[in-house]
Amino acid sequence: TTKRRQTDLKMLPGLCLGRTVRHLRVLGRAWKRWQPRLEGDSSACATLPFTMPKRYLVTSFDPSHGLTDEQIAIQKLAINFARNEMLPNMAIWDEKELFPVDTMRAAAALGFGAVYASEEFGGTGLSRLDASIIFEALSQGCTSTTAYISIHNMCAWMIDKFGNKSQREQWIPQLASMEKFASYCLTEPGAGSDAGSLSTTAKKVGEELILNGSKAFISGGGDTDVYLVMCRTGSEGPKGISCVLVEKGTPGLNFGTKEKKIGWNSQPTRMVIFEDCRVPVINIIGDEGQGFNIAMKGLNGGRINIGPDPD
Repeated sequence: TTKRRQTDLKMLPGLCLGRTVRHLRVLGRAWKRWQPRLEGDSSACATLPFTMPKRYLVTSFDPSHGLTDEQIAIQKLAINFARNEMLPNMAIWDEKELFPVDTMRAAAALGFGAVYASEEFGGTGLSRLDASIIFEALSQGCTSTTAYISIHNMCAWMIDKFGNKSQREQWIPQLASMEKFASYCLTEPGAGSDAGSLSTTAKKVGEELILNGSKAFISGGGDTDVYLVMCRTGSEGPKGISCVLVEKGTPGLNFGTKEKKIGWNSQPTRMVIFEDCRVPVINIIGDEGQGFNIAMKGLNGGRINIGPDPD
């Protein structure tokens, strides 16, 4: 009996595929038969001799269903902002490759600059669910810009969660208001999915770190003010990686040319290059060697942010 059950399980994918193919063949034959009657007469759909199974039907739902009154109010605020401030400008931003700084700062004035950072230093202090509601609503106005705002929020949270009091006091108010914009720097030309093998280094010399290496496909690169850089301060592997904050204008920090993209042009994308870039040791976020863990926790939250995005 066990052997037969194992055989049945092995056959299951093939059986499911065969069933799907049979469904498609039936629908295809019906379409060939009824297509002449449907052309030019949409009312003829009512005379079709078959009905589509419920599991194939496209349905719509109320996006506020199941939300609290407070969450519905937040959702309406974000939707109105998206429709009034983002949607009318989306095509222009994309065509002219504009980074809409003023519009994003207007969004920050509504509390969308550091949505799930704590209120202690100026964050909005909302939940991850609240944040996903906001980003889903904003994406109705401009997906590209909303995606950058979600990255900025991720960086603000990383500093708020893992930074010391001095770092949080300095940076959270500026990021929450979007007076300063942030970028997340993990991916490298030779280290994408295997981020633990990154090669950008940060060697400690006295009270400074000297960074060398490059990061690829960085959203906001060149236009933003703060870069959270995952770099190697120790041995090989994830445990040798630290998170270092680098400010724009630091000697040795350079940028590649803006990447040419199909869409998503309201957020610039460039390489971020470090050539003997010196920053204070106190710019390490969290503990030395904790960078990979910080980066992954940031990404986990970022996935929640972009999950509801309709695109």
